Amino acid sequence: MSNSSMALNNKGVEGLNKKLTWGIIAVFIFMVGDGVEQAFLSKYLVDLGFTVGEAALVFSVYGITLTIASWLAGVLSEMFGPRRVMLAGLLIWVVFHIGLLTFGLEAKNYGIILLMYGFRGFGYPLFALSFYVWIAKVVPNKRLGTIMGWFWFAYAGGLGFIGAYYPSFSIPKLGYMGTLWSALVFIILGGILGVLMVKSGARQNLQESTNSEKGKLKSFLKAITIVYENPKIGVVGLLRTINTTAQYGFVVVLPLYFTSVIGFTISQWLIIWGSMSAINMFFCVIWGYVGDRFGRRFVITWFGCVGSAITTLLFYYLPLAFGEVFWVAIMVSMLYGVTLAAFCPLGALVPGLESKNTGAAMSILNLGAGLSTFIGPSIVGLIGGENVQAVMWTFACLYIVGAFLSIYLKANREESINTEKEIIAG
Repeated sequence: MSNSSMALNNKGVEGLNKKLTWGIIAVFIFMVGDGVEQAFLSKYLVDLGFTVGEAALVFSVYGITLTIASWLAGVLSEMFGPRRVMLAGLLIWVVFHIGLLTFGLEAKNYGIILLMYGFRGFGYPLFALSFYVWIAKVVPNKRLGTIMGWFWFAYAGGLGFIGAYYPSFSIPKLGYMGTLWSALVFIILGGILGVLMVKSGARQNLQESTNSEKGKLKSFLKAITIVYENPKIGVVGLLRTINTTAQYGFVVVLPLYFTSVIGFTISQWLIIWGSMSAINMFFCVIWGYVGDRFGRRFVITWFGCVGSAITTLLFYYLPLAFGEVFWVAIMVSMLYGVTLAAFCPLGALVPGLESKNTGAAMSILNLGAGLSTFIGPSIVGLIGGENVQAVMWTFACLYIVGAFLSIYLKANREESINTEKEIIAG
């Protein structure tokens, strides 16, 4: 690791040198393309004549493949090197997106839509999360939280902010299909740029991990057994699941709550939710920096877990108390975005907890991210979307559980920032 770390350890803003800067820009551009259809694909499917249930199944299949791919990103990066996995993710996304548009949507073939959109779900995790694994491998540990904060800034900014708002401008001019075709421009541009940036570290990782088929199998199995060999990695994965479980549940239950109960219009709700995404982007960077300086576990426990528990309840009770007061809804949404971002230092904990099998450990972190995409909506479904209060208390309690879990991570190497000259020197 030392050669890779030193290769990236040149002058820059908190370690964000030219190669990392362009790589993070590449992730941002790629995620814009991946987020283009989020705001309208379900509506477009219904407009094509499919039922709401059929549209929901499309997203369920996509969520399953996305979860699998999130786990595989760390495993395959360990086996073949992040650069090759990123290239595979780019190619998968492009091929299956073209298939989705040409043979699925234009032909109104539901089976092909399920197949193509499902397989396309492997694309962005293999690209973006392999870059995330690469960051964990090559960035000096004392700067890792800050750099990972920038990664999540790009990820959230592309997928949840720009990617969601871009269609509001493109659909009136290009239509639904034209907008979907235009996503390829972002994907190809960001994808090629990202693959070109990931050179240092990928080749070394490839040589170390793939000298034999036995070595590949060992790397694959390690991504399964590591949670038993190092239970703290399992805890990190659980915390990552808790991190965004509520967020994915909110998008199911809160639109109806804010429009039908509180009285906002759907346009106002979109602004409220968009404000959360916007502030979340910036605080990903801020919390990464704070974690590097004052302790990553401290940030995750108090601002991430406890903070999100409080803001989750505020998300329900403040609008209920104040009614249709727009600035109050905006404020509480932004407060949740701030605390949600405080989980960003989780990724920076991993190399200190598992320095020998970083890729395998990161695969568990990525798996947690994928699991939250359907655990959140599932909780809403089990409790019932009409019982908003119970849903919000359930999510708040999950965050409190996360706070207690984080105590288990106290005695880890992330707290010993003063000793990290040893890590940088290799």
